[in-house]
Amino acid sequence: MTARIRPAPGSPPHPDRAGATGLGGAGSTSRGHGVGRTGRDLTKGPITRTLLTFSLPLMGANALQSLNGTVNQIWVSHTLGEVAITALGNANIVMMLMLGVVFGVSMAANILIAQAMGANNRALIKRVMGTATTFFVALSLLVALIGGALSPHILDLMGTPLESRADAIIYLRIIFASVPFMYFFMFLQMGQRGVGDSNTPFWFMALAIVIDITLNPLLIRGIGPFPKLGIAGSAVSTLIAQSTALICLLIHLYRQNSVLVLWPSEFKLLAPDGEIVSSLISRGLPMGIQMLVMNAAAVVMISFVNRYGALTSAAYSISSIVWGYMQMPTMAIGASVSSMAGQNVGAGNWDRVARVARSGVISGLVITGALAAFLYLFNDQVLSILLPAHSPAIPLARHINRMVLWGLVMFSITFSLSGVVRSTGAVWAPMGILVVGIVLVRLPFAAIMSRHYGEDAIWWSFPLGTGISALLTSLYYLHGGWRRARMLREEVRPMGPEPEMAGG
Repeated sequence: MTARIRPAPGSPPHPDRAGATGLGGAGSTSRGHGVGRTGRDLTKGPITRTLLTFSLPLMGANALQSLNGTVNQIWVSHTLGEVAITALGNANIVMMLMLGVVFGVSMAANILIAQAMGANNRALIKRVMGTATTFFVALSLLVALIGGALSPHILDLMGTPLESRADAIIYLRIIFASVPFMYFFMFLQMGQRGVGDSNTPFWFMALAIVIDITLNPLLIRGIGPFPKLGIAGSAVSTLIAQSTALICLLIHLYRQNSVLVLWPSEFKLLAPDGEIVSSLISRGLPMGIQMLVMNAAAVVMISFVNRYGALTSAAYSISSIVWGYMQMPTMAIGASVSSMAGQNVGAGNWDRVARVARSGVISGLVITGALAAFLYLFNDQVLSILLPAHSPAIPLARHINRMVLWGLVMFSITFSLSGVVRSTGAVWAPMGILVVGIVLVRLPFAAIMSRHYGEDAIWWSFPLGTGISALLTSLYYLHGGWRRARMLREEVRPMGPEPEMAGG
């Protein structure tokens, strides 16, 4: 039988709470000491306002990352030409795949930390941080060494054009050297969101991006005292930016005495805990697979579109940029819902979990619906920012947007409800639903029906797949067994009534 934490209603945390995690007295669990000082209690207060204010820094970080990628591409293309931008594009696909895999494990750590925060269990947070630190350091070093050695072979498997191969190898090897900093930086940001702090990750992400954008032209072109490194300069700027921001973040967390850092007396917690490692992998794997499926589907979809010529491909690519920005609020709200629900699951506040889900869905629908309406009204004006005013691709992109935008609004349902479901540790069902929506619905529909209806079948496949995913996610949220899921055999959350249906 699993051990359950049973605080009496209204009672303060038990001083021996750490003993429930098998750590003896590894630190106070008082919400005002350690945990509360560097995090935020998401189990109390107004739900919608808290959700939206928590989401804003995530939206800002997503926007900054997109801006950073755009600026990087501009400097490389304008300075080094088409060969270099092709090399950059091929290397970036590999980088996105690497980050997609570790994203799932980082989210698993986020859920564990959020549940422990909600249960007011400082000792468990420390345990998770110790094991996860060792895990991420070992994983990132392994990926960096193997990836650096195999970079030429990876690019050959991708069919990288011969004229871009040398530049791509240089760029990719430096990016692999950045992996330990990237992985640990992402992990710490997820951990901070788990304890209820979304502002600090935003500011240190902003620091990394400012450094990257500033160093990019200096190192590519060799301006002033900086060496002229060409495309390697773009990768070196990323390495410097990620490592500098990570070091600054660690200094900040230690100065704040954050519950997320380990002091010398706690270094014994770096010894991996088998159950936590198992949870990180078993829960992180399906979330990582989701990212891989989405990235792979994007590659397959562009291959379908390319059959209809360069103009259609350009229109689709530009439309995809618009869709990316439109989905940023939905993704931020979904990530916020996961952290907020995780704390309330840990605290046993099931009624509040249901209200978080409802607030996430409604907020997402309202915001993305408003953005879709704006884009329908000002479609040409927005597209003219991304394309020359009289480009023949604009009418095609307008047509694509008219067929797809309304369907993207339904992503709000999937992202928010999946975030709540995952907050308990139930991660396989959301992955399965994504596979159904993309692999079994969207891609086959686009492939088969485009033979009869041309490229319009490709555009219709997006709202069809999104609608199926939203429907299946809603049904699983209302009737699935996700409320009984556990991240660890050891019970994190307090006992409390679990309603038959948390749909509210």
